[in-house]
Amino acid sequence: MSESSVLMDRIYGWQISIYDLTRKYYLLGRDELIAQLKPEDDDLVLEIGCGTGRNLLSALKHWPQARFFGIDVSHVMLTEAGQSIVKHKAADHIRIAHSDALTFDSMKTFKKQSFQRIYFSYTLSMIPNWTLALDRALDTLAPNGRLLIADFGDQHGLPLWFRSLLFWWLSLFHVKPRDDFEPLMLAMARQKGLSLEFRPLYYGYAFIAVFKKPNIEPLLDPHIG
Repeated sequence: MSESSVLMDRIYGWQISIYDLTRKYYLLGRDELIAQLKPEDDDLVLEIGCGTGRNLLSALKHWPQARFFGIDVSHVMLTEAGQSIVKHKAADHIRIAHSDALTFDSMKTFKKQSFQRIYFSYTLSMIPNWTLALDRALDTLAPNGRLLIADFGDQHGLPLWFRSLLFWWLSLFHVKPRDDFEPLMLAMARQKGLSLEFRPLYYGYAFIAVFKKPNIEPLLDPHIG
């Protein structure tokens, strides 16, 4: 078992039964992210860091015509997600697997080359090398696809005391909001030829970012056909 898996299982093992109940009060923007997915029929939708499966089940309810996949590094979370998926009779529509965002191989894990929609919901702030995780995900995005992110913002519009208290609280769960998300994401988008929309929410408490990949048409030989 990897060091990341052990750490996440230790953090969330004792609170798994109350995780969704408590997180709904401060993981803001998740439902807005799901509403923006808008996959087409039979599109493949991947959540990186699927946790208890809450977002996958919500997305399936909104977009039942799509096919959903999720990975997480925590065995505890995946067990909870699997039970929830079975409980909601969604096993035919959602597949989950154990994988680290830093080493995720879509072909090895799901036998899929790419996904039309990929999203991170409050995941990147838990990954020290978050740029590598995002880079791997963007390389798995299909042409004309979108990658969406909801996470903690830089808190620029909120009182300093609130920011200090929030950062202390989140550090107990190895969560680290960053003030360099936007500039580094913009640089990554330019490097990969993608567009990026970055929108702060609630005075910078959170943000939603959307990468869009152009629809790259194959070059056709004029002598064929």
